[in-house]
Amino acid sequence: MEDQKKELIERAVLIGLDADIYPESEAVTESTMDELSELLMTAGGEEAGRVIQHRQSPEPKTLIGTGKAQEIAEFISANNISLAVFDNELSPAQTKNLEDILGVRVIDRSTLILDIFASRAQTREGRLQVELAQYKYILPRLVGSFSALSRLGGGIGTRGPGETKLETDRRHIRRRIAKIEDELETVMRTRNEQRRARTKREIPTVALIGYTNAGKSTLLNALTGSDIHAANRLFDTLDTTTRKFPVNDTAEILLSDTVGFIRKLPHHLTKAFRATLEELLYADLLLHVVDASNPEMAAHGLVVEQVIRDLGADNIPRLTVFNKCDLVSDRSIFENGADSACISAVTGEGFGELKAKICHMLSLSSRKADFEIPYSKSALLDILHREAKVISVEYLDAHIAVTATVDDRIYGLILHELGGDMNDKL
Repeated sequence: MEDQKKELIERAVLIGLDADIYPESEAVTESTMDELSELLMTAGGEEAGRVIQHRQSPEPKTLIGTGKAQEIAEFISANNISLAVFDNELSPAQTKNLEDILGVRVIDRSTLILDIFASRAQTREGRLQVELAQYKYILPRLVGSFSALSRLGGGIGTRGPGETKLETDRRHIRRRIAKIEDELETVMRTRNEQRRARTKREIPTVALIGYTNAGKSTLLNALTGSDIHAANRLFDTLDTTTRKFPVNDTAEILLSDTVGFIRKLPHHLTKAFRATLEELLYADLLLHVVDASNPEMAAHGLVVEQVIRDLGADNIPRLTVFNKCDLVSDRSIFENGADSACISAVTGEGFGELKAKICHMLSLSSRKADFEIPYSKSALLDILHREAKVISVEYLDAHIAVTATVDDRIYGLILHELGGDMNDKL
């Protein structure tokens, strides 16, 4: 049985071009290659070697140069390798030329990420979004004979619509893209209705954002008592999950988990997940979850900030949540920030501080107050029962004496309604 399991693991060589003309966002480093290796492992593959080629500029035909490609072909032949994965995005012509030289299937980082998304999507919405991204990625690659697309199954990078004979009818693909986009528009209209309902109830919405595998789903489970699947792997969550979360005795929020971000996230994938990521635009507060134990923390944070700007959500208040602080010895750089909190989603450390800062940023602070409500305004008691935490009620001859814990909004409402009749004993 163990031998059969080993046979299912696809051995791959990882290849990257570090060209002088590339901007920093497209640079290939040992760090980006480590991440590519982790993506490969997530997809069910195994790194058998890696090559970083340094050039002044990419070679149009093969990206890395024919000589280097032939060197890698010899390595592939000698090491029982069946796949080559590039950290750079490849053109259709480059992919075909490289396959001819290397003698194995060739995919790039975008294809690998799309493959992982295809295996992770659970809901119909998630599957539609992944399918749309794959079709849009594949469509321009149907020109000529792109052999990887004609294979049915057979390894990493072939899941989803890539398993069908897509090259036989591009018009069919375009029709399918239009149909998926219509269905996702319906999803977005439904989300808009849900948002309007939430607005009427005046329940604040807080969105969890962050680099993939920063611990967002684990944090959502720990705060809300949910049992959303969470694992130590990339892109474990694709579908938006929203749960109610009481932040103090009187107020609750809606906490939403979202898909994680990653360096060089395919642009068409971000566009396909518009219906999901649009949740960020309507949030009252963003919780940027950061893996404080990751040495690439700063670089990951910049990626998330860039995506936030690209989505137009950079004007939304943001609270940085340094997660996994239990794994960090020196916490001085994480603590004492007015717009940050140091926590551990696993141990629960720092949750009190996190709740307090969420309340502060959403103006949801609560207070214990005594009210004398005239019988003529007894409807206010119903509001307190519904919107606050009533501690005691006593029906006296002249009025109703109520002690309750209220947030600022309800406190102000009751104060306004009672006017001079209020006897506040804070």
